[in-house]
Amino acid sequence: MIPTGTVARGRLIVCPTPIGNLEDVTLRVLASLREAHVVACEDTRRTRVLLERYGVNASLISYHEHNERERTPQLLERMREGTVVALVSDAGMPLVSDPGFVLVRACALAGLGVEVLPGPSAPVAALVASALPAETWRFVGFLPRRARDLVAVLDGAETVVAFEAPGRVGASLRALAEADPQREVAVCRELTKVHEEVVRGTAGELAARYEAQAPRGEVVLVVAGAAASSPEAASQAAAVDALRRLVEAGARARPAAGVVAELTGVRANTLYRALTEGE
Repeated sequence: MIPTGTVARGRLIVCPTPIGNLEDVTLRVLASLREAHVVACEDTRRTRVLLERYGVNASLISYHEHNERERTPQLLERMREGTVVALVSDAGMPLVSDPGFVLVRACALAGLGVEVLPGPSAPVAALVASALPAETWRFVGFLPRRARDLVAVLDGAETVVAFEAPGRVGASLRALAEADPQREVAVCRELTKVHEEVVRGTAGELAARYEAQAPRGEVVLVVAGAAASSPEAASQAAAVDALRRLVEAGARARPAAGVVAELTGVRANTLYRALTEGE
């Protein structure tokens, strides 16, 4: 069980930083950075640019995915002694596809105070800019590369927000378009920066656009939820899944497709094509 109280004067302040435009930093974040005895950051060089812009003279320590388990006990000990630690990532909210979970979890278990400040977040900015439904949505980090894994991630009814490498945008949209060419998508690029761009359209339209030329800069994809499946489509999806499991168990694809077709009524060629296109 995680203690809910605190046992020391020291604490952790989680500070979101601008995702592009340095003017997006909040007054509260700046005040906390000035208050902190030490600022734990992914890249001291990038954080120094922000601090110098606003005249913040802080002691920096590197804290990233390669050293967070080593650094965490050191920072906990300092907080127990009364040190105030500010945690920042290179951009946006720490822990959201960025380091910080190990430290926040350790502080909670140790009964040390954790204060989380609101601020810039690329997934939230992209969701709003997409003009897609935002009542229920899911952030999935970076999209998987295998086509069938990608389609599985995007198969729910909620809007999906994901990071994607610029060179992978075309391939990811093509995989989605093959499964659902009319799905609404927004490609959000360079949010808050000079060349910010939000391109909206169907998966088929945007796949063609970005296969011809990959976008530049940092990209967030927002994908509308899948439409409710018809009984026929659901039956076919179940049959393809059964065929896939047989093949993974060692069966040959074409004979197995014939057997599944006899049992389900879905054509063997349809099953075989769906299996091979999803590889």
